Formats: sequence, C-alpha cells, structure tokens
Amino acid sequence: MATEKSSEMRAALYARVSTADQSTDVQVEVLRAEADRRGLIVVGEYVDEGISGVKTSRPALDRMLADIDARKVDVVLVYKLDRLGRTLSGLLNLLDGFTSAGVGFASVNDPGIDTTTVTGRLLTQVLACFSSYERDLIKLRTQAGRDRARSNGVHCGRPKVEVDLRPAVAMLQQGYGVKAIATALGVSRTTLRRRLREAGHLADG
Repeated sequence: MATEKSSEMRAALYARVSTADQSTDVQVEVLRAEADRRGLIVVGEYVDEGISGVKTSRPALDRMLADIDARKVDVVLVYKLDRLGRTLSGLLNLLDGFTSAGVGFASVNDPGIDTTTVTGRLLTQVLACFSSYERDLIKLRTQAGRDRARSNGVHCGRPKVEVDLRPAVAMLQQGYGVKAIATALGVSRTTLRRRLREAGHLADG
C-alpha cells in the first residue's frame, strides 16, 4: 500500500508536550504539512499540554480515541512516536486499538513507523512480539533471582534492568538512533547504551 492517500481519507493530528512552558506549535505545523502532502483531510487537532506521555488517559488523547470509535478518523499522525506514548506497552495498546478500528498510524520523524505501509506494519508487529516476549522473560528472570536470593537469606533490592537486545539491534541496523530505540522499547538511553556496549553492538565513545 502506498503512503500517499486520497483526499477522502480523514486525519487526526495528535501533539503533546510534557510541561506547560513548552509549545506544540512546531509539532502541529509539521503535522499539517504532512497531512497536506499525503492529501488527507484534517478532521481534528488533538493537543495535550503539560501532560506526561506515560499517562494512558489524557484529555485530548481520550477525545481522539472517542472520535476513532465513532468512525470519524482514518489515519492518526504524530510528530514523533514518544508524543503518543512513552512506554512500549502503552504505545502498542494504542496501535492495537487503531488497527482494530481500521485506522492507520504514522510518525513523521520516526522512519518506518507507518502502518499504512507493508514495511511499517511488519515493524510494528515485530516490536509487539518482542515486547510480549521481553515482559515474560523479565518476569521469569526476576522471580528466579529473587527466589535464589531469598534461599540464601539475601534481601531483594531493585533488580537489574533486563533488556532484550534483538529488536534494538534490528532497529540499529535500520538506522535508528539509541534515543529513538530506547523510547520505542520503554527503557532509558543510559541502560540501553550500556547493554549494547556490553554485548559488543555499540562502540565506546
């Protein structure tokens, strides 16, 4: 499927900033230009200001989801993936909802994140599979570690953050930066960079 859309396709533009002293003006202008480039009709601009992307319920986001449920939207555009959400699980839940409603999704500044294309849908599915696998693996390793510690009479403190590097390496090979990968996987850049260096996938410096 081509990324260019017909003029009958209706777009929702979503923008967000975390603090009240930031502005969404640049995001909205870029999204309007992208909608125009794709030949989309903008039916709504949904802006959350001063709200963390970790929150799953936000005023503008909730309104957009309600309009999606009402079949008023065909495509959702965002400036960057982390504007929609800051955790991989939260993002995938939203994308699953878009897919179920037959709504496409594209991030202007995240190459390949575009479910209106075959490649974009594949990348989203890969991230979803790794997310599910990673959650199960972390739970098993964490529980096993706690069990061993308790059996040795050791108090269980904060566990080391486990990161499944396979999706990270795949995204590195596609040209993504550490910051974008960390956002997609829901881990800190420092942790991801350290794990990649330990595994020999990232040079020091």
